[in-house]
Amino acid sequence: MRALLKAGSIIGLGLTVLPSVLVFAGRLAWSTHAVLMAVGALLWFATAPLWMVEDESAHRQATE
Repeated sequence: MRALLKAGSIIGLGLTVLPSVLVFAGRLAWSTHAVLMAVGALLWFATAPLWMVEDESAHRQATE
C-alpha cells in the first residue's frame, strides 16, 4: 500500500513539473497544462501525507 502511495506521489510531482517544461518548449497548450497541473497537485496532496506520516513509535524512541 505504501509503495502505491509513493508511486502516486511521484506521478503527481511529475504532473506538476513536466507540463511546465513542455509549455516552455512549445509542445503543450496552456489549457492542457492547467488541467495536468491541477490533477498533479490534487494527486500529490491526496497521497503524500498518507505515506509521509511519521511512525509514532519511532518518534517515541527518538525522544527517549
